[in-house]
Amino acid sequence: MTSRPKPTTPAGNLLTLAEVLDELRVPRSTFFKWKATGRAPRTIKYPNGSLYVRRRDLDNWIDDHEEAA
Repeated sequence: MTSRPKPTTPAGNLLTLAEVLDELRVPRSTFFKWKATGRAPRTIKYPNGSLYVRRRDLDNWIDDHEEAA
């Protein structure tokens, strides 16, 4: 398994939705389809509607979706 570089964010361990989309290389619509069907990483929704993902949750989600060689 290769290690991914850990991006730094202003909030430390929280990634914005834009950062998550960029890292996963998927469009917003795909992420929300995954979210609607329970297949997206866990998100945190702020009262203003902004979505964030904990760095560790995204890393765990990626690890869980890694295919065997």
